[in-house]
Amino acid sequence: MLISLITAIDFPGWLSENVFTIGGFSLKWYGLGYVVGLFGAYLYAVRMTKRRDIWIAGGATRKPEIVPTENMLSDLMFYCLIGIILGGRLGYVALYSPETFLTPLDVLKVWEGGMSFHGGFLGVVAACAFASWKFKIDKFRIGDMASIGAPIGLGLVRLANFVNQELWGRPTDLPWAMRFPKDPDMLPRHPSQLYEAFLEGLVLFLILRFMMTRYKALTKPGLIFGALMFFYGLFRFSVEFVREPDAIPQFGLLTRGMAYSLPMVLAGAVLMLWANRRAAVSPKRLPEKSDAEPA
Repeated sequence: MLISLITAIDFPGWLSENVFTIGGFSLKWYGLGYVVGLFGAYLYAVRMTKRRDIWIAGGATRKPEIVPTENMLSDLMFYCLIGIILGGRLGYVALYSPETFLTPLDVLKVWEGGMSFHGGFLGVVAACAFASWKFKIDKFRIGDMASIGAPIGLGLVRLANFVNQELWGRPTDLPWAMRFPKDPDMLPRHPSQLYEAFLEGLVLFLILRFMMTRYKALTKPGLIFGALMFFYGLFRFSVEFVREPDAIPQFGLLTRGMAYSLPMVLAGAVLMLWANRRAAVSPKRLPEKSDAEPA
């Protein structure tokens, strides 16, 4: 192929999928990305609860709504971790490798790779529903708090995908095309992992922060959660045009990633419109010690 003769950027040989190796144990960038991303999202959410200005609406409000405390957010982080692991793995098997269910023990082998964002997202939704029930807080407010820092983890995991040389893009003749040593064809490809890290990580983070600080989106529960679904789905759908499809067959002209992202775009748009049309809520703050029985 002519494209194989095009000069491309070689993948940095000094990058390894392991952070370090001691004996038979290796710490992977992929796993570290999940842990650091989730903890970073927790710290960011705690920091946002300390800001008084973004929780006070400029006009009339319909009712007071609890602002989650630090202890509540700590518990939410743990529930989300479980949801990401279980949902991400089960989602990957169900959406991309259903034959794995024929060997149930293989379903549990998370360390061998295979995690789906869409499955992990559903796992987080379940975690938020449980936290909402436990703390007696509006489910959309919990969803907003889980969403505001989510781009931190999304960006870090996409960078880990790049380091692992997985989920690369389609062949291209663009000047920033890269050759990945793990690619058996050694073709110049889009570094689509970096596109996604930029869009799903940095750009999405800035959009949600702008909505919080400029338009006080947290005074309308569900608005941030809807925005996360809408923009993630939109960015993922767009990058799929240059990303090597995860699996075949496709859904007509759509890759599986496109087909699974479209419902997020639609649901996110509907939720944003619904939340934005409702009157804002006022903040109700609780002391940390009353987490167990919020009134």
